[in-house]
Amino acid sequence: MRRVEVKTSNGGIRAAVCAFFTVVIFIAFAARLFSWQIIDRSEYEEEVLSAAVYTTTTSASRGDILDRNGKELVVNDAGYIIMFNKLYMKEETENEIIYKLIKLFRLRHEKWIDRLPIYIDENNTYQFEEDSESTVDFIKSKSMLDMNSYAGAEDCMSAFAERFGLTESDYSKQDLRDIISVRYNMEFSGYSNSTPYKFAFDISRDMVAIVLENSQGFPGVECASTFVRYYNNGELAPHLLGFMGAISQSEYEKLKDKGYRLEDRIGKSGIELAMEDYLKGTDGEKRITKTSDGKIVDEVDTVKAVPGNSVYLTIDSNMQKATNEALKKNVTEAGKIFPDCTAGAAVMIRLKDFSVLASSSYPTYDIQKYNTDTEYYEKLMGDDSLPLFDRSLTGNFIVGSTFKPCVAAAALEEGIIKPDTNIFCSQNYDYYPNDIIRCLGYHSNETVRTALRDSCNYFFADVGRQLGIGTMDLYAEKFGLGVHTGIELYENTGILAGRDSTVWYEGNTCQAAIGQADSAFTPIQLATYAATIANDGVRLRTHFVDKIVDYTGENILVDNRNVPEVLETTGVSTEYMKVVKEGMRQVVTGGTAKEIFGNYPIAVAAKTGTAENIGTDNVTFIAFAPYYKPEIAVAVVIEHGGNGMYSMNTAKAMFDAYFKATGRISEKPANQTSSKTTQKTNNTSSKHD
Repeated sequence: MRRVEVKTSNGGIRAAVCAFFTVVIFIAFAARLFSWQIIDRSEYEEEVLSAAVYTTTTSASRGDILDRNGKELVVNDAGYIIMFNKLYMKEETENEIIYKLIKLFRLRHEKWIDRLPIYIDENNTYQFEEDSESTVDFIKSKSMLDMNSYAGAEDCMSAFAERFGLTESDYSKQDLRDIISVRYNMEFSGYSNSTPYKFAFDISRDMVAIVLENSQGFPGVECASTFVRYYNNGELAPHLLGFMGAISQSEYEKLKDKGYRLEDRIGKSGIELAMEDYLKGTDGEKRITKTSDGKIVDEVDTVKAVPGNSVYLTIDSNMQKATNEALKKNVTEAGKIFPDCTAGAAVMIRLKDFSVLASSSYPTYDIQKYNTDTEYYEKLMGDDSLPLFDRSLTGNFIVGSTFKPCVAAAALEEGIIKPDTNIFCSQNYDYYPNDIIRCLGYHSNETVRTALRDSCNYFFADVGRQLGIGTMDLYAEKFGLGVHTGIELYENTGILAGRDSTVWYEGNTCQAAIGQADSAFTPIQLATYAATIANDGVRLRTHFVDKIVDYTGENILVDNRNVPEVLETTGVSTEYMKVVKEGMRQVVTGGTAKEIFGNYPIAVAAKTGTAENIGTDNVTFIAFAPYYKPEIAVAVVIEHGGNGMYSMNTAKAMFDAYFKATGRISEKPANQTSSKTTQKTNNTSSKHD
């Protein structure tokens, strides 16, 4: 019993102690609360009332770009930007800080945003840049300098210096110009307590470290992490993917109602431009509370940023890589014999829905280096071979005899000829004595099938004359030549002889019928044309976008998979389209493509072309396979290629890549014609295009 009494006594003591400390704590809290609310109320009330609340924008990450199989082509990588935060930067030190930063950036060869359309010429005089009239007008307007329309660049710079509190004699002309450029862009961008100014994008890690080390000398200058575009293989499809850049004033005026800001970067070309609305994402908002003495007391994300959507392309990375390599190899080989051969293009289309599996232009470039390496960029800009030019979508080429299947189909449907109509080829077609067309063979009687096989100029010159240029052009457009194919990217419409010619004579129609005269088409049009022939005259919309999904990957926003969109029907009967395809098959079994494709393990139908132009002839090639149940169509153009072997070998490598991937041919296809034999034979066969 004594032990029980001791335990009870100790428990009571502990309870008393706990109660005592609890009372003390509550008294302390009550005292502090009394002090805040009663004694010091006026002081805290004043501080709260003097605090300002600002809303700033938080940028959303951009959506990814992937190939049809989900392989990442363009993604976001960690990067850095330098910003000016007005909440921390004093107005009286802005010029000094900007000057220090500019000198530091020059020393490190780093770029900063520079939009001022004024430069210093060789006479050390300020001049307005060309094609900057709208920006210069704004500078002189009441919204900025309020100057007369005839004011020169020197006058504007003096006015800017006065506006921004700069003494001209304190700086060199270049220093003054660069400081004013930053100040001008800050003002133009709406720099304020709620809108930081982005001074530089995509800066190096070394630059970040230097700025942070010198942070005491740069109050208000912040290094922030951001997302930058990274290309997993910069040489795979640079022309298609495109690049980003700073938004221009004209672009901003068009896009500001969509929430764009002057410091934003937007797509400038390719898919980055075409799919901008889907890739951009939606920016968020942050609320910042700042006291009168500049102290930040609260930061809250009020609206979360929503990442951009993911765009899946129809491009197959493996097909694209194989096409790139084949095109480069054959242009290089042709260039050894024909020195003016330096360029070409090739396209592969899936017939099921006219989705583009590969689209290659050579010479090409590395878009990752283009975006990050200044010396590389400057080298590209000065390259006479124009590697930045997308020949597959925007290059207009005279295509030669690859135009003849279109003429054949039109002539059959219009009743100009029948499948068994014979036209006697005596080599020189002289219906128009002042415009004699020479056939490179003496073919005697030709039907439409054998005329395609032999690429008989005489036959098609006569058929074209009877058709007339108007009817010929009508069918060409239906097949996708001289019109937009429907792709999401920018493309040239091509040139149709007659329709687009400034001067036309009757005899020119015969030239147009054999793929000469003024006609010039893009490789994407030629591939679409070949696909339309294979598809029995039904032309679907050619496209690069497979699907678009939201950032979660769960919701499909756009779905082009297996949903073909018919753009045109040629009106040519299935019976006559079969005749044309039979003629194209004979090109392979006994004509100008026999040496390359005659023993190919997959049946191919094709048409070769050699087009006269300034310099060495262009060599072109269109084909589809398998012949009996077509799946893909290809088109190849090698500018100044001289010999059809090079365009056909490019196409063969493209077919190899596709049919190897589907398991229908081995790693070493049956056709292994020696290079010596191929060279000799094709020097002969190419003359018959």
